[in-house]
This record gives sequence, C-alpha cells and structure tokens, in this order.
Amino acid sequence: ESNKGGTMRLGAYPCKVIEGTKAMDANGQAEIQERHRHRYEFNKEKFADQLVEAGLVLSGLSPDESLVEIVEIADHPWFLGCQFHPEFKSNPMHAHPLFRDFIKASLDNKK
Repeated sequence: ESNKGGTMRLGAYPCKVIEGTKAMDANGQAEIQERHRHRYEFNKEKFADQLVEAGLVLSGLSPDESLVEIVEIADHPWFLGCQFHPEFKSNPMHAHPLFRDFIKASLDNKK
C-alpha cells in the first residue's frame, strides 16, 4: 500500500531486487530486508512511466510492487538511490553492499 497519508514507515521491510541491476549485483539475492524511517514515498502511479521512459531503472520494489525501494540509472557508473537506510546495517568492518559497491565504482572510475 502506498504511503500517501504521510504516516511513518518504520522498521524492517522486504525488498524485491530486480535481476540485471546494480542493486542485484551488490546484494546478490532476489529479496533483502532493509530498515526504514521515513514518511515519504515515490508516487509510482503518477511518475514511474515517465521516469522509466527517460532512463530511470526501478531496481527494487516492495514484494507487491506497489512501493519503489531502489532506483538507478543503468548507463551511469554508480547512480543508485534507495528509500531505506543502509547505514543502519553497516559498520566499518562490514559495509552494507551498496556502500561497498559505491566505493568500488568510485575507485574504478577515478581520473
């Protein structure tokens, strides 16, 4: 269900990760659990078609596909945004997969 009313979305929620995306490359599994603390959602019904047509990839969705959890741009070295808080499941010795792959992409693409 969409969070249009502005209620707080708090705690762990499942995320279906789409094959062939940077999010899948980083996480290595089709479903992940991530922690949330926010009250805003991407309005998929209103904006998804236009943004996907312009090149945005919806790379992570709620299991019922009503909520967008992760977006990225396929032809960019590392353009990825997520609704959840990867820092809640990360520490210096065990970085969250998105942080790890962001740093790797940064090193691979430095000039």
